[in-house]
Amino acid sequence: MSKSMICSCEDVTADDVRHAVSRGYCDVESVKRYTGFGTGICQGKSCLSAVASLLEKEKALKPDAVVPFTPRPPLFPTELSLLASAPVDESLPPIGGVPQEVDAFPKALRPEGPVPAKAKVVIIGGGVMGLALAYNLARSGETDVVVLERGYLCAGASGRNGGGVRMQWGTPALVELAKRSIDVMKGFAREMGINVWLRQGGYLFLARKPEVAKRLERNVALHNRYGVPTRLVTPDAARDIVPGLTMKGCVAASFNPEDGVIFPWPFLWGYAQGCRKKGVRVETYTEVTGFEVSGGQVRKVKTDRGDIACDTVVLASGAWSPQVAKLVGVELPNEPHRHEILSTEPLKPFLGPLVSVLDSGLYFSQSMRGEIVGGMGDPKEPPGLNMGSTLRFVSRFAHALMEQLPQVGHVKVLRQWAGCYDVTPDNNPILGRTPGLDNLLQMSGFVGHGFMMAPAVAERMAAWMITGESDELFTRFNLRRFAEGTLEREDMIIG
Repeated sequence: MSKSMICSCEDVTADDVRHAVSRGYCDVESVKRYTGFGTGICQGKSCLSAVASLLEKEKALKPDAVVPFTPRPPLFPTELSLLASAPVDESLPPIGGVPQEVDAFPKALRPEGPVPAKAKVVIIGGGVMGLALAYNLARSGETDVVVLERGYLCAGASGRNGGGVRMQWGTPALVELAKRSIDVMKGFAREMGINVWLRQGGYLFLARKPEVAKRLERNVALHNRYGVPTRLVTPDAARDIVPGLTMKGCVAASFNPEDGVIFPWPFLWGYAQGCRKKGVRVETYTEVTGFEVSGGQVRKVKTDRGDIACDTVVLASGAWSPQVAKLVGVELPNEPHRHEILSTEPLKPFLGPLVSVLDSGLYFSQSMRGEIVGGMGDPKEPPGLNMGSTLRFVSRFAHALMEQLPQVGHVKVLRQWAGCYDVTPDNNPILGRTPGLDNLLQMSGFVGHGFMMAPAVAERMAAWMITGESDELFTRFNLRRFAEGTLEREDMIIG
C-alpha cells in the first residue's frame, strides 16, 4: 500500500489513482473526476505529470493515449471583485471561449476490440439519462443492453452541471417527476453503494419584476397541490434564510426546503457501476457513425468499432441528439445552448439553499467542500455546440453575485467550465416513439434539467418499454406535438 502523495491540494495518493484504474477509470479526464486530482488551487500544475506517468506505469493506458486533461481558466486564482470589473458589452453576443475543442477525443483512447454484434436494446448516450435507463431496464430483467458513449463518463452535460435538484417547476408533469427523482436520490447511496452527497438545503428563488413574482405565486399554489411545501417569502424572510443576502432589486421570493444539491459525478458513476454489475455493456469512446434502416425500423447501429444489430434504439445524447438523429434522417427541434459555470476556493459553510434570481438566470450554492458553485444564463448566447469558457461570463456572474452577496468579493475563482443545455421550443423533453421509425425511442430535450429528472423518467421509460403499458408521459412529450402544435411551455427555467 502506497501513501505517496500525488495531489497535495486534494490529498490524492498514488493508491487513490490505482483504485480509480481498478474501477475502470483509466484515462486522465476520468481519473481527475474520480479522485478530484487537479481540481484544487493549482489546477493540476503540480500533479498532472505525476498522474500521467503513473497511468502509463500501471499500463492503464498506451503511451499515445496518456493525454493531459482539459485546462480550465483562469490561469491563476482570481478574486471575484477583480473579475467583476472587466468590461462587458451587453449589446453584443458572446464569441469564442477557451479551450476551443474540449469536445474532441483522441482516437488512441478508443477501446480495442469490436462492440457486441447484437443487442436487444442500444442506448446512444452515456450520460445520466442513458445510464439510468439501462440500469432500470436491467433491474427489471432486461440485461441485453449496450450503452454507447462517445467520450468518457461525465464528458457531457451530466458531468458539467451545478448539481441542483428541485421540485419547483411550472407544470404538473415536471413537479411529479422531480418529486420522484429526489425520493430515488435519498436511497441512492444505499442501493448503489456510492455517496452522492445529497444535501436538502432548499432552493430560494428571487424575483425582481412583478410578472416574475406573479409566476412564483402561481407556481407555489401548483406545488402545494402536489404536496411540495414551497412557500412565498418576503425579502426580509429571504434574508433570514440566507444571512448577508441583500435582496437588491428583488420584490418577492419562494422557498422549498426539500429541494437540494447533489454531487453530479458519483451520481453518474453509480448508475454506470450498477449497469455493469447487472451485465449491461457500457462502451466509452465509441462513436455512432450511422444506422441501417429497413421496413420503418432501425436494424443496426453503426459505430467506429463495428455494427450492432438491435431490436430497439434509444437516443439519449442530450444536446448532441439532433446530430445523431440526422444520421437516420430525423429532424429534431432541439438546439444546443452553451451555459457557463464556475467554482471558487472553499469557504466555511455559510450558505444553506441554492439561490437563484429567476429574472437574470443567476444561481449559486455551496458545495460539500465549501466552494461557491454557480452560473448565469446569457440572453445573447447563440445556439451551437460550444463548451468554451469566456471572461464575459465570469465578469457578468461575479457582478451579479456580488450584488446579492457583496461580502464574497475577496473570494477567488479557481476554475470555470461550460456545458450545453438541450433546448426545445417549449422547454419540455422529447420522449417516446419517433414517427416513421417505431423502434427509435427519443429521450432528450431536457433544457438543463435532465440531470434532476433522470431517475424518475428512466424508471417510467423502462417500465413502458418492458410492459408495453400506456404511459401518458410518452404521448404528452412525443415528437409529434411540435407538428400538431400541442405545446405546454415550462417557465421555471434557470438561465
